Amino acid sequence: MNPTQPIGPDNTAVRTALWRALHVQADAPPQVFEDEVGLQLAAPEAGWRDRPDMSAFTKPFRASVLARARFVEDLVAEESARGVGQYVILGAGLDTFAQRKPELASRLRVFEIDRPGAQQWKRQRLVELGLGVPSFLRLVPVDFEAGDAWWDRLVAAGFDARKAAVVASTGVSMYLTREAIETTLRQVAALAAGSTLVMSFMLPIERVDPEIRIGVERAAAGARASGTPFLSFFMPDEMLALARAAGFRQVRHVSAVMLGERYFTGRSDGLRPPRDSEELLVAST
Repeated sequence: MNPTQPIGPDNTAVRTALWRALHVQADAPPQVFEDEVGLQLAAPEAGWRDRPDMSAFTKPFRASVLARARFVEDLVAEESARGVGQYVILGAGLDTFAQRKPELASRLRVFEIDRPGAQQWKRQRLVELGLGVPSFLRLVPVDFEAGDAWWDRLVAAGFDARKAAVVASTGVSMYLTREAIETTLRQVAALAAGSTLVMSFMLPIERVDPEIRIGVERAAAGARASGTPFLSFFMPDEMLALARAAGFRQVRHVSAVMLGERYFTGRSDGLRPPRDSEELLVAST
């Protein structure tokens, strides 16, 4: 492991875990997504719900995180039911699918890809919490800064390239260069027939819903200050074109509006993903 890399999850991963827990604890039922295991992993200081990034101002962004997580896990369940047996999470952070849904996860081989320091920390926390690392879960450390190829590490961890898989990459693409995104698309497009990629992407900030644009601008400024700037933004047609050029057989755009209608209709608390902010690409081989 690169000694200069931090041990533990990055701030974005922790925030995502806390938002998911806050939804369970503070939002009105029914819950769109239930996850308090990530909160156990993160073990934040007392009073974490009073953090500025947990305020009502961030409610739309919390909804976006919940929507994409629910969509991905619904898709994994659907694909598993038709025989797909591998699930790859790129930039896994504090994902807890394997701990929350062991009945489904145990029918799959689940691969979580993240930085070595993050994986080392997560493995230790799972053991400390008595959850352990089940046989169907593979924590795959990839040192991107050192030039590690995630694909090679994935295969070495037991991934079978001859069999179909679901690959999820959410909350990641904005930190990558266009070239890195194109490379990832080509690699996943080369997987066995019947494989599916779900990738979230950010629309250009000037196209973001004015009501939440200042929040996106603040997030971009914070990311830049922490050394992980937003690098890539795409319009939906552009992202679909990249996926087709990479070799995917079928591509579709799942908008935040569609996710809102699917998961948030009828809510009385106003919780809903923002329009024209973070959208999803779903592409199949």
